[in-house]
Amino acid sequence: MKETRLILAAVLAVLLIIVLVQNRQAATTTLLFTTLTMPLAILLLVTFLVGLAVGLLLARRWTGGRTPKK
Repeated sequence: MKETRLILAAVLAVLLIIVLVQNRQAATTTLLFTTLTMPLAILLLVTFLVGLAVGLLLARRWTGGRTPKK
């Protein structure tokens, strides 16, 4: 089981590196009244982290702050 997790982590790390290398070009985004220019990879990472945070907060609220029983 540990080997499987290690292999999965390595594959995900390689995929992350590929995405970062392929998305180095600048992207312009308008956020409310501000225009931001940043590498597309950073924009993708920020979007992912915001989605992850919202998902975790909603999951916690729906479970009433309790962890699900196994």
